[in-house]
Amino acid sequence: MLIVAATLTSASAVAQTSNFRAVKIVLVGDSTTAVQGGWGPSFCGKHVMSAVACVNLARGGRSTSNYRAEGSWNVALSEMKSGGFSATYVLIQFGHNDQPGKPGRSTDLATEYPANLKRYVEEVRAAGAIPVLVTPLTRRQFTDGQLIRDLEPWAQATRQVAAETGAPLVDLHAASTAAVQAMGAAQATRLAQSPPTPEILAAARTGTTISSKPATPAAAAAASPKPPQQNNAQIEPMGQAKLAFDYTHLGPEGADYFATMVTAGLVQAVPALRRDLIP
Repeated sequence: MLIVAATLTSASAVAQTSNFRAVKIVLVGDSTTAVQGGWGPSFCGKHVMSAVACVNLARGGRSTSNYRAEGSWNVALSEMKSGGFSATYVLIQFGHNDQPGKPGRSTDLATEYPANLKRYVEEVRAAGAIPVLVTPLTRRQFTDGQLIRDLEPWAQATRQVAAETGAPLVDLHAASTAAVQAMGAAQATRLAQSPPTPEILAAARTGTTISSKPATPAAAAAASPKPPQQNNAQIEPMGQAKLAFDYTHLGPEGADYFATMVTAGLVQAVPALRRDLIP
């Protein structure tokens, strides 16, 4: 009898512990969300509770068009349908590569971009997950002390799609624009992947930023880090990140700064996630 009672008690304990609530968050977007150069790594690493599965599927150079065309969206859908979670949330942030002048990526702002976002929202819901639209992170270029808000039309289009579909919205563009304008051009250079050159920092202190790309091939070669050498032979390190200063991508400080901002916006947009997030 004692053995039977112990067995029943053990089975009851297993049944109780197997009912814990687990949430999944999937990140979809471009390089400003991705594991290299985006806020996503800090968000997944520092702002979700340990029971939350946070999957970063954002990729550099992707728009609402080519993210789907290349098959990345199919991978995201598979994550949504995997099962085992009480709820799956999908954060979707595009805009940078949907802008004109990007062959194979650009979309029409008036027609394609909103239609693509709506289709994402519909398919997330059809997969049994919850879509959350995120307006594009601001770039950090200035003219005469004023932040250049070149992504505002894409942010506004995202807001409109959220309103039309009833999808929760994290207005990262509005929050990041206000924050970067307040800190100014020089201080904003600290958010980049690599420190600015003296010329770039000097320009930023005047309130007008300059190009972050070397002007000539010779300058580009001089600015490129030299790979390590051994026995007079060049060694190509595996997985070495190509880090450079620019006004779009984020280093550790920038990732932490904007991940905190996304988390605050997500708590407001989806109150049910409050207990799963770390401010």
